[in-house]
Amino acid sequence: MAEKLKLRMLIGDYESTRALRDGTVQAEGISFEFPHYPGYEDIHRQVAWDDICDVGEFNGPAYVAGASKDWSMTALPVFLHRRFRHGFIFVNKNAGIEKPTDLIGKKIGTPIFQPAASVWIRGFLENDYGVPYRSVTWMTNAPEIIEFERHKDLHIEQIPAGKDLDDMFSAGEIEAFISPNIPRGMTQGLPQIARLWPNYRDLELEFYNRTKIFPIMHVTVVKRDIIDKNPWVVKSLMDAFEKSKRIAYKRLTNPRIVSLAWYQSYLEDERALLGPDPWEHGTSAINRKNLDIIAGYVHQQGMSNRRMTVEELFPAQALSWSANDVPR
Repeated sequence: MAEKLKLRMLIGDYESTRALRDGTVQAEGISFEFPHYPGYEDIHRQVAWDDICDVGEFNGPAYVAGASKDWSMTALPVFLHRRFRHGFIFVNKNAGIEKPTDLIGKKIGTPIFQPAASVWIRGFLENDYGVPYRSVTWMTNAPEIIEFERHKDLHIEQIPAGKDLDDMFSAGEIEAFISPNIPRGMTQGLPQIARLWPNYRDLELEFYNRTKIFPIMHVTVVKRDIIDKNPWVVKSLMDAFEKSKRIAYKRLTNPRIVSLAWYQSYLEDERALLGPDPWEHGTSAINRKNLDIIAGYVHQQGMSNRRMTVEELFPAQALSWSANDVPR
């Protein structure tokens, strides 16, 4: 028997990847090593620059920016992280921000300019609420993952060493904060910290009903030379991710595994709204629409010099892949 191709894979410890990690699902012709997962804040930078893996979970918008520069990584349309994001922009109420346009001229904190959450929220603000991304100052705490040429009227300031965005936000030194997670000020119950949109769930439902989009946050990148030398790897990996996800779906139908009183009701409601496969992989029509929005936001926000197409983002083998061809 031919020796299996050994690949280092750095992905989150998700329910959908459990069967891959524990070996229940095998990728044909491939054996995996799973490097230590560094956490959601560090994984993207390590995947991009530290040669820590051959296959890795990665920030979707940053990948689009990298692909526009012929980056050494290509990607698979395997989307391990999605999330609705209207609930992840926060304001300091002492700044008098009551509606989105009140953000114009203000300082908004974000870990870097490129987090997927920030890209999506800036897209909502600009295209749905009349807040151009160039009309605010973006306060960041680290260099970008994929550097890009800044427009002269794009205002990004890196905070001084020793400063902390969370603390600056709570203290009112910055008026708003876009974060992939909940800022400390809110978890601590500080009265001045609130969501820009307290009715964020209503807005997310409206967005979904209007667009049918469940926003993609991350893609799965692979070293380009691996695909060039072994094009069969694309199907092997995508089939394996699909099989692992199916096992997760089946496992999640058991309400005993989740410590939530009304979990079964939550699951039934979500499936009724989002359908049987809300975490769909591949380049179906709805995923193409989702990816086109990301590419449009990345270009609009100055991180790519042209609007990338889906065909430019993925290998040909991935474009023709279908979950329907994966045996059940």
